Amino acid sequence: MATNRRSFIRKAGAFSATAFLASFNQPAWSRNLDAALREAEGVSPDDLATEEDFWYYIQQSFTVSPSLINLNNGGVSPAPRTVQDAMKRYYDLSNEAPSYYMWRTLDQGREPLRKNLAKLAGCDAEEIAINRNSSEGLETVIFGLQLKAGDEVVAAKQDYPNMINAYKQRELRDGIKMVWINLDMPSEDENYLVQQYVKAFTAKTKVVHITHIINWNGQILPVKKIAAEAHKRGIEVVVDGAHSFAHFDFKVPDLDADYFAASLHKWLYAPIGSGMLYVRKEKIKSIYPMFAVDDPLKADIRKFEALGTRPFFIEQAIGKAIEFHEMIGSERKEKRLHYLKNYWMEKVQSLPKVKLNTSLHPKWGCAIGNIGIEGRKPGELDSFLMDKYKVHTVGIVWENINGVRVTPNVYTTTKNLDVLVEGITAFVKQ
Repeated sequence: MATNRRSFIRKAGAFSATAFLASFNQPAWSRNLDAALREAEGVSPDDLATEEDFWYYIQQSFTVSPSLINLNNGGVSPAPRTVQDAMKRYYDLSNEAPSYYMWRTLDQGREPLRKNLAKLAGCDAEEIAINRNSSEGLETVIFGLQLKAGDEVVAAKQDYPNMINAYKQRELRDGIKMVWINLDMPSEDENYLVQQYVKAFTAKTKVVHITHIINWNGQILPVKKIAAEAHKRGIEVVVDGAHSFAHFDFKVPDLDADYFAASLHKWLYAPIGSGMLYVRKEKIKSIYPMFAVDDPLKADIRKFEALGTRPFFIEQAIGKAIEFHEMIGSERKEKRLHYLKNYWMEKVQSLPKVKLNTSLHPKWGCAIGNIGIEGRKPGELDSFLMDKYKVHTVGIVWENINGVRVTPNVYTTTKNLDVLVEGITAFVKQ
């Protein structure tokens, strides 16, 4: 540990480790985490990424299964104990008198929550809508864009299926033209990735859809560079941030996106069924909301929240997830996640017939890793790891990506990953 230590927890508004943990009756795991945070003061994010003792106490903040190693956090992440407890508490409160406590108490917390999400995203609170997931946010934009027959939209075959299907529905219904690009990944060639989009732009292109981090293999795309090229040509930019928000350190406006959506139950560790939509302020007026409001073309971000009765107990527990994220710190979290991905991939990359489908470079990949085994189907390795080692991963067969996706999280230990490596090694040697 460093002798000249600075504060490990950077205050973000009212957030701090002490305030966060003091709000509970300090069970053993909480006291241990508090002590670990104090011991870690002054340690650089790079150094802390490899401190297993520290991350062991982070693990204790989760209710992880002792009989299963969950390495499919790319689908949906578990929430830490504090978030689970808050959601249960709010749910119980709601059921004491739903119409009173939901509408007159919990719903009053939406504006403070909006401000806290905006602070985390680095944007104006009037640009943030709270919803259920990134698919809902992105489809609000996709179906709300005022496109007409013949207008072109550029997107990639490796984008998320819900988005692909949404654009196909607009193509069928409204006569827009989809232009699909096919990305060869993994890639560390920024010019190649940018030019794949640019070459598809024409005078008729109105929108480009960019997935910030490809969910299949963890490829990070140079969104800002692609967005700059699009805006030069008057093209609007829609960014799928389902896997990037709270995963690695960036601010949404830095991407130069017009629209951005994220699932908060992935890397922010909010309750399952929580999401966020960002719309650049000057764009709000022209987007139709998914659900009808009194004036669909008003310039109020809240028009995208016209869902009717909603699970307020889930929404308000997002606040605890923000506190937990701030307690760890964005940079420290990013460094740890990247370290975990590289830890296991570096141990298996020299095995015969193994192909890495994800970059080891921090600019092009973070937590999500994908490997293929020559001559074997992804499902075979996925099943082998579960049956023989109780390691939960997911086999991916999508366009030109074939492999097993492995996604550790902050509660994952290197001992967990050693079991994964043992399993992959045994499978290859069969």
